[in-house]
Parts: sequence; C-alpha cells; structure tokens
Amino acid sequence: MTPAAMGDAAGLGGLTVGAAAAHLGVTVRTLHHWDRIGLARPSGRTGGGYRLYSAADIARLHRVLVYRELGLPLDEIGELLDAPAVDMTGPLEQQRGQLLERISRLQAMVGAVDRMIEAARTGILLSAEEQIAIFGERWKPSLTEGARERWGDTAQWAQFAERAARMTPEDWQRVADTVTTLEQDLASAKRAGVRPGSAEADALAERHRAVMNASFDCTLSMQVCLGRKYVADPGFTAYYDAIEPGLTVWLRDVIDAHARERGIDPDSATWV
Repeated sequence: MTPAAMGDAAGLGGLTVGAAAAHLGVTVRTLHHWDRIGLARPSGRTGGGYRLYSAADIARLHRVLVYRELGLPLDEIGELLDAPAVDMTGPLEQQRGQLLERISRLQAMVGAVDRMIEAARTGILLSAEEQIAIFGERWKPSLTEGARERWGDTAQWAQFAERAARMTPEDWQRVADTVTTLEQDLASAKRAGVRPGSAEADALAERHRAVMNASFDCTLSMQVCLGRKYVADPGFTAYYDAIEPGLTVWLRDVIDAHARERGIDPDSATWV
C-alpha cells in the first residue's frame, strides 16, 4: 500500500489489522500481541468489533519498529513512547546514528559474504595475472577451475573457500613461498636418495600435509588419496616431475609409508 493510499484509508476510519500489518511488514499476530500488552493499541473499531488503526496509530507503530530494530525490548519501547512530550530531535539523531552504524556493519557483512561466494566459485580471489606473479610462470590459473569442478560439492572445498575469502595477496604470497620451499626440499631429498618411511621422509610428509591443512582439514587418509591423485593425473605428474624427474611417484611413496606407519592402509584409504 502506498503512503497516499494508507493516508486515505486511515482518513476514512482507519486501516484494518490486516492492511496495517501489510503496510508495516509485520504479521497480524504481532499487531495483536502489541495490542494485548498495551504497546500499540488501535484507536478504532468497526461495527463488528474489528480493530481499526488511524494515521496516528500507524505513526506510533512505525516508531515501535524503529526502536525494535535498534534492539530495545518492548517494555522500554513502551516507556519511551508514553513519556511526556519533549523535543525528540536529540533522541532521533542518536537513533539515526545507531542505524547508520548498523547499516555500515551490515554492508561489511555483505562484502564478506560476497567474497565467500566469489571464493566458492573461483577458489582464489586473485586475477590470472596476480596468480602467475605469485605462484610463478608454471602456474596455470585454470587449475583452480578444474579443482572446483572436481571438488566443488565437498565440505573441503567449502572450507577452502571460507579461508580463501579472508586471504590477501600477501597471504597468498606467504603460501606460495611455503610451497616453493617444500617442493625444493622434496626434490633435494629425492635426489639425495631419502627412503620413504625414514624419519626425514616422514617429516616431509607432515610438512606436505601441513600445507594442505592451510586450505582444509586434511587427514592422513585424505593425504594418501591426494598422493594417488598426483600419480594418476597427467597434469599433476607433469607438474611434480618438472621439479625433479620421478618426484611424483616418490612423493606418493613417502606419503603412503608415512600413513602406513600410523595405521592407515594406503590401498584402502578413502577421502575421510
């Protein structure tokens, strides 16, 4: 109902409780409750005894809604509305300031939700140019799209998207530096003949899982599945073997041995 129509209806005797509720965006039950507790009573009745709200009643209800939006309990709202008439400029300005603060907080929340939505779609809130600058020339921005298509409906992707939404380019740079250092150490260990199952190899497996844990909670069983994926996927194999020939299979064996020592059978590991 438009303001003009509301005014006409009120001038003709008042709005019914249903029309008043629709105009205010509340339920009829809410208006009945406010009537019962004396917070906002209609000043008129139809011949059949039904409530009728005048323009003044509607104005009071609008004030109730403003105070309620500010978080005031109904009993305090009633006291404010029934207080002796005073200059309301100061209180209204204070209310306006509080509303603006709330709007600012809500806008910030909307921005955060938008970032989470975008992170869920793309995985990384960086442009293709930023990704290459941070992760290096070998990085392909399409990898994140492939990851979303593969795991987008999993709890781990949702967890990754939530964390990614909070990350800045500087955060990603720290992640990239950590990964680069790990990859170099993996390659060095492979060249040095470090055996899967050794203390040094186990430490590298834990560092690998820690990198995964930065994105989502990665169990030993999940890590085994990732190691198997590296070997089965030509893209992953090419990536790791470009760092050091044979690194993909060696890393899988390191992960498998580490998991086996901790009671996980790599041959039956699942994504849990």
